[in-house]
Amino acid sequence: MRKRGLVFLLGELCLVAGSAVSALAQSRQYVQGQVVGIGGRRAGLNRPFSLTVNNYTSADDVQQLNQALRTGGQEELLRVLSRLKAGRIAVGNNVGVEANAVIATPTAEGGTKLTVLYERNVAIFELRYGTRSADYRFGYAEIYLDARGRGQGTFIPAAKVKLEGDNNWVVEDFGEFPARLMGLRSTGRVGG
Repeated sequence: MRKRGLVFLLGELCLVAGSAVSALAQSRQYVQGQVVGIGGRRAGLNRPFSLTVNNYTSADDVQQLNQALRTGGQEELLRVLSRLKAGRIAVGNNVGVEANAVIATPTAEGGTKLTVLYERNVAIFELRYGTRSADYRFGYAEIYLDARGRGQGTFIPAAKVKLEGDNNWVVEDFGEFPARLMGLRSTGRVGG
């Protein structure tokens, strides 16, 4: 009798844990597609793209990012951005990096524009040899999704961000042309 009670208790515990994991998985948004290089060394290169959004960046956090750009430029933006965690972004078949800020804006057509800003990994050789690319500390993506969750966008793997006016970001690409995000499909949603 005691053994049967223990088995029942373990079964209930597994059920509760499984539903908690399921609820966590449902409160995420996944955007997947392809990134295609347009110019430079990666022209024509096609690689898998994925974005996992755990939460959208709040309006207060966006104000902090704007204030950081206004007062301290790139270095201050990097310091403030490194504290935020909104999801993960990956190009290719790897784990990717932390997507520090994901800003969702509704579009006039009933879709959503996702603006993604993240601290990119700067390679050792960029730092060692003082290459110009080491000054481009951010990665940036703009994703336009329609009401069905399909869309396209732009991807800049090495960028500088400047503030123009009160809250307009101007993004400078290290390369000649930004890469294109194509065939994007979004599943799930943030907040369940």
